[in-house]
Amino acid sequence: MTRAAIKNRARDYFSAQGVLEVDTPALGIAAASDPQIESLVVRSELSPERRLFLHTSPEFCMKRLLADGYPDIYSMCRVFRDGESGQRHQPEFTMIEWYRLGFGLQAIIDDTLSLLAAALQQPEYAALTDQLTYEDAFRQHADIDPMHASIDELATRAGADTDLRQALGGDRDAWLDLLLATVIAPQFKADRFTVLRHYPASQAALARLCPANERVADRFEVFMARTELANGYVELTDAAEQTKRIDDDLQKRAKAGKPANPTDAALLTALREGMPECAGVAVGLERLQMIHDDTDSIGDVVTFVFGQEHD
Repeated sequence: MTRAAIKNRARDYFSAQGVLEVDTPALGIAAASDPQIESLVVRSELSPERRLFLHTSPEFCMKRLLADGYPDIYSMCRVFRDGESGQRHQPEFTMIEWYRLGFGLQAIIDDTLSLLAAALQQPEYAALTDQLTYEDAFRQHADIDPMHASIDELATRAGADTDLRQALGGDRDAWLDLLLATVIAPQFKADRFTVLRHYPASQAALARLCPANERVADRFEVFMARTELANGYVELTDAAEQTKRIDDDLQKRAKAGKPANPTDAALLTALREGMPECAGVAVGLERLQMIHDDTDSIGDVVTFVFGQEHD
């Protein structure tokens, strides 16, 4: 019943805001290029000569809808990510994703906080929020400059042993991610949201670079204590830059020994034809329910836990 109530409150919020619900296909011929995300591969007699993929997000199809003239839109759907199973992850989960036309960074942050507060039925949370830049979070909570610290300084601050140093090597963003997860996020307060904004440009993903400072991206995340709830961008609309970032991702995948996923050519076509300026956010529904139910285990909020047999 809690899950249904959260979904209903989210839908009520979007309805009041005039945001249209859309459906997108879960099965496609393209897959995410992100080196940190693995797609589930599907074989079909309808297409025996090639791999098909279950989507890791409805993002690309939703952006094609925006390019085709749709207004503000949202989707609430099942998504799939290979290799993600544990205390806070399942290979299949529910994502709430939405896009707002013409929104800048602060506007989409405010929109996200309002949605989260409404879904949790805690309206005070929208105002009771700590907001700080990625750089300030590292300085305040880890006493280190994430933009200029050396790999050795990052590894030392993480308390890394020889094996970990060898495993992460010179991957600067991997070291930053480790520090964020193990040193910084655990210090976030448990009675309010924490917003991190302006991630390094190297972690822009599908966000545009900040017009006022291209060392950082117009990307943000929302946490409750150490739990990440939302990941959002002011979206990149430049097809040439998006193609370059996908190529960079594929090079990183190849270097890591991961398969080269086929690119979503339809998305790049949509960007070339003109996707409107917009901002988008993804929220994991199960993470929201974990906060609502005051549990640190995703197994407590899903009916069927992956890997467990049921009669």
